[in-house]
Amino acid sequence: MQVKYIAYCRKSTDEPDRQILSIEAQVAELEEHAAKEGLKIVSFITKSKTAKEPGREKFAEVLKEIEDGKADGILSWHPDRLARNSVDGGKIIYLLDTGKLLDLKFSSFWFENTPQGKFMLNIAFGQSKYYVDNLSENVKRGNRQKLRRGEWPNQAQFGYLNVNKRIEVDEKRAKYVQKAFQLFATGGYGYANVRKFFNQNKIFNKSGHELHLDKVKRILTDPFYYGVMRFCGELYEGKHPPLISKKLFDKCQEVVKLKSRKVKNNKHLFEFLGLVKCGECGSAITAEKHTKYYRRTNRKVEYIYYRCSKKMGNCSQKYIDKDGIEKQLKELVLRASLPPHAAKKFLEWAGKDANEEKEKSIGIVSTYQFQLKETEEKTDRLLEGYLDKVISPEDYQKKKNELVETKSLLNSKIKEISQNGVEWLEPFQEFVNSALSAHKIARAKNSCHDLSIMAKTVGSNFFLKNRRLSASFKKGGFDALSAEAGAESAT
Repeated sequence: MQVKYIAYCRKSTDEPDRQILSIEAQVAELEEHAAKEGLKIVSFITKSKTAKEPGREKFAEVLKEIEDGKADGILSWHPDRLARNSVDGGKIIYLLDTGKLLDLKFSSFWFENTPQGKFMLNIAFGQSKYYVDNLSENVKRGNRQKLRRGEWPNQAQFGYLNVNKRIEVDEKRAKYVQKAFQLFATGGYGYANVRKFFNQNKIFNKSGHELHLDKVKRILTDPFYYGVMRFCGELYEGKHPPLISKKLFDKCQEVVKLKSRKVKNNKHLFEFLGLVKCGECGSAITAEKHTKYYRRTNRKVEYIYYRCSKKMGNCSQKYIDKDGIEKQLKELVLRASLPPHAAKKFLEWAGKDANEEKEKSIGIVSTYQFQLKETEEKTDRLLEGYLDKVISPEDYQKKKNELVETKSLLNSKIKEISQNGVEWLEPFQEFVNSALSAHKIARAKNSCHDLSIMAKTVGSNFFLKNRRLSASFKKGGFDALSAEAGAESAT
């Protein structure tokens, strides 16, 4: 009885070896081989997928046809087209042992269904597995070496470009990535708001499509943007230029934690839990939901109330409804906010002052660098004089020490000015953006979750007593805004 062969062709989508034939070329080779040997091919099954992992759909289809008796032979270009893992290789050997698979034919490998032939086939499968394992380890080793050198081994992150094996800043997108971090750090912008910000400014991905929400989340939680590369769970210091500071990144991660915090009560979200304490006994404020049925209109209405948990003992404080606490929180947040026109002016003034300081610092640094060059030239001339025995050892040592001290002082001044020239700008921009977000949130409707986050941004020590809410505003700007708002309301 003539053996019925299934012709199986495969080429990995990630195959690094260009010597491997394409699927079309493999099909042509197998057809030619079958014609020469007089083999009967009942079907062609092709797949572009790696043979490294077991459980491939097309390969499973081949095995099923063999087990169902539709075919009893396999024709392929080489054993490594069938299997590069021990599981699939073992299945082929097992089918040969049970007699369901009668023969294997290869264009570039000899096989005979004998103990010696199966032994050689096993070796071929083992060599294929070794090749894959070794290739994988070499790639991992190369990646680790690149990471140790501060080089990113993959495609550049959003906001960067791959240029001649280097990571460089994408001037078009980078400033919007920086702004996205600044907005998110205020606590008033969610992932969807940041995505909307990118879309409004026509900042899309490399294929020209809008950024997915998951992509926005990955951007805002990726340390790559402050100069640290996270790869397979490990952190490496990168050579690429950072877009943001570590301080701004950490602030964003605090917001991420606040936004991802899950409330224990799965049915109802009490946004102000954990924010306020009782002003009488110091216990935490808890929340309850009550449902009231109105017979006349045949409807149910839910009410949320906040009250003292009384965990510290007896307390005389009464409850307050959600609307009451929300209204007072908005008033407090509004006191520590900036309206859009004021925020815009502050940012314009800051940018102007920063540019002036930058130009001034560039001039000062240039002067120090010129003095440093002169000092180095004096040191060289001093050494030449000493070697020519024009200067005594005592005078040389004394003068050299003076020049070394001068050089050290100039270097420290250059470093200090370079690092601290406009150090105040980024924190100031963050503060103004936070104050602007506070203004928007305080005037928005149905923003209790964002209101709670913003309240923690601008203030602390929130206490509720006699149904009145009080708080301390954070120093460094919010306290000043609150004091100014209080003075204006008093007049």
